[in-house]
Amino acid sequence: MTTPTRAPALRCLVVDDQPDTQDQLGRMLRAHPYVGRVSTASDATGALRVLRDGDVDAAFIEAQLPGMDGMELAWILRRMRSVPALVFVTRCPRRAAEAFDVGAVDYLGKPPQPDRLAESLRRVMTVHRTAEPPASTGPGAPGPGAAGSGLPAASGLPPASGLPAGSAVPVQPDDADEVIPIELGGTTKLVRRSSVRWARAWGDYVRLHGADGTHLIRARLAALADCWRGAGFVRVHRSYLVQLRFVTELRMAEPGQLTVVVDGHPLPVSRRMAPNLRSQLASRRRSRAVPSGSGSS
Repeated sequence: MTTPTRAPALRCLVVDDQPDTQDQLGRMLRAHPYVGRVSTASDATGALRVLRDGDVDAAFIEAQLPGMDGMELAWILRRMRSVPALVFVTRCPRRAAEAFDVGAVDYLGKPPQPDRLAESLRRVMTVHRTAEPPASTGPGAPGPGAAGSGLPAASGLPPASGLPAGSAVPVQPDDADEVIPIELGGTTKLVRRSSVRWARAWGDYVRLHGADGTHLIRARLAALADCWRGAGFVRVHRSYLVQLRFVTELRMAEPGQLTVVVDGHPLPVSRRMAPNLRSQLASRRRSRAVPSGSGSS
């Protein structure tokens, strides 16, 4: 007599900034026979820390998280070697279409109902059973990632650079206009550094703002500031890096709070970094005012 094989217990992650919802959903999942382990996080950064310690089979994510929101987190999770099934849990129904664009298997309202949660887990189990491991060979095969990160490995900079997987890596020798490979949904888009207006730190990630929209890369803002200093980028705040040639004005938003306007966006300038920004802008104005090769007669 053949003993039926029991489906492996699911490893679940709940990401929600509301403690009551996080606790309620965690208890409901732990009580379900499909579920073996439940981890929790209150924001995207905490979720990524959990994922460094091990893979999960399903991520239940609030769409409107503070800082990096749930949709942005979902796009990062889709780049992992072991992609978890995504279920969004939120009171905001207008995000439903966006959730399915990112490949979610289900979308739950708040508070989550037991019957709907059971249906979500059934869908997760279907995906989990049919998922196949990625091929290890071929032109599209992922290489070894950063330890525990689940993200593809960087291809050009040494580990000491501070730019790990998915970061801005030159793919051509012309340093005058570095090309940044942006991997998303199985495709790679090449973005020129010259198109980047400003960048904002998101924990271990940086969001680049450019002429063709925004792009999220895995990098440290401090490392980008060092690498891109020669291309006209200046750190103006612990979370912001700007391209000087796109700066249109400096403003005093309130006593002691300076902002810099880049491509129409006012960005904060820290007191510590304000003197360097003013000096860089003054040097740029002088260099543009004096034509190259001019001299007194």
